[in-house]
Amino acid sequence: MLDTPLGQGEAIIATQTVAPVTTARRRRGRIDIVGPLLVFAAFIGIWYLMHHWALRAIWDKPNFLVPTPHNVVRTAFFTNENRATLVGGLRVTATVAFLGLAIAIVVGIGLATLMARRQWFERSMWPYLVALQAIPILALVPLIGSIWGYGLSARTLVCVIISLFPIVANTLFGLLSADKGQHDLFTLRGVSPSTRLWKLQFPAALPAIFAGFRIAAGLSVIGAIVGELFFKRGDKGIGILLDTFRNRNNYPMAYGALIVAALLGIVVFVIFGLISRLVVGKWHESTRS
Repeated sequence: MLDTPLGQGEAIIATQTVAPVTTARRRRGRIDIVGPLLVFAAFIGIWYLMHHWALRAIWDKPNFLVPTPHNVVRTAFFTNENRATLVGGLRVTATVAFLGLAIAIVVGIGLATLMARRQWFERSMWPYLVALQAIPILALVPLIGSIWGYGLSARTLVCVIISLFPIVANTLFGLLSADKGQHDLFTLRGVSPSTRLWKLQFPAALPAIFAGFRIAAGLSVIGAIVGELFFKRGDKGIGILLDTFRNRNNYPMAYGALIVAALLGIVVFVIFGLISRLVVGKWHESTRS
């Protein structure tokens, strides 16, 4: 006979099960905070080391090529005129990046859906999508500029080209990876192909789709800046400002422009991560611990 009542025994087992899980979560939470802070501190330390010692001692270069972090922050972000210049460039680059990403999402999901529905279309399109991804974007930018000019449309096209493939590839993978048993169930029910697509394939593909969105978002920012660096005309985005500051040997502002570009990419990545959590939630198997 058990000395402990059944309800009390279940409570003890539940407590013993929950305690390690809680401890592991706390430890993971501390690592998520402390780890990035340590890496950031190491990065800043290496930055100072480059300015004060490594540039002259190893590469025999003047140390103004790598200004100190506090000089970059003070010059680029605590001077009203310089900060306004960077904010204006950020606005231009963000507009191009988001517009190109939006077009790539619409076109990419449309292509992936057609490729998932029609195998002949997938086999016809896939080699050209791979070829488009394999061509260096730096080789395409001059050709795009000579045909479409150097304005907003040409920069947007660069963003679309560089961010299209991850969206198509991830969406297609997600649509084709729905559970076979679920497909059989839908077949037994005699549902239409469109119902199968919207009720089964798209819900199953959401994690993969948003993974493609996050990859494409970062690439879209890169495409906007690369286009500006090569076109060097039109509205002054981060890429044009970066090239201008470099040519003028204004390296604190050049590094400030780099920081702004990095922050833009991080913000876009985080935004799609949050949207993914809101849309997918905890119902999908991939989000369960």
